[in-house]
Amino acid sequence: MAKKSNKTVYAVALVLFLGGLSYLIFSGLTQDSVYFLNVTEALAQDRAEIGNARLFGKVSPARLAIADGKLGADFDLVDKMRHDKTLRVEYKGALPDTFKADVEVIVEGKFSPDGQVFLARTLVTKCPSKYEEKSKQMDMQQGQAG
Repeated sequence: MAKKSNKTVYAVALVLFLGGLSYLIFSGLTQDSVYFLNVTEALAQDRAEIGNARLFGKVSPARLAIADGKLGADFDLVDKMRHDKTLRVEYKGALPDTFKADVEVIVEGKFSPDGQVFLARTLVTKCPSKYEEKSKQMDMQQGQAG
């Protein structure tokens, strides 16, 4: 009789473990999903269905408005490949020192209820090309040394 109760305990423990693991996986995938899109992809989708998204592109010099003290900006985000595709972005928060016109940025947030403006919670600028060149040179030197 003791052997039957051990099997039952193990079966119940396994079911509880698998149930808990399934719940964690499902809730983690549905709540924190963030789309990573370029401007053209974001414009092509139904903005009401996108929810949270991360967009990347270049800051257009036209209609760029930086708030006093660099505590926010309104700008057009331009697709890197299709320069005719733009999306209006509003960001409230401290701007990185490297933020300026024609710099590549990644913004994370969601669309306004009317879907016309992307309301960014975070804004990150891409490293300037001078750092990329130094990084490539260092990689090449390490490749030759190794």
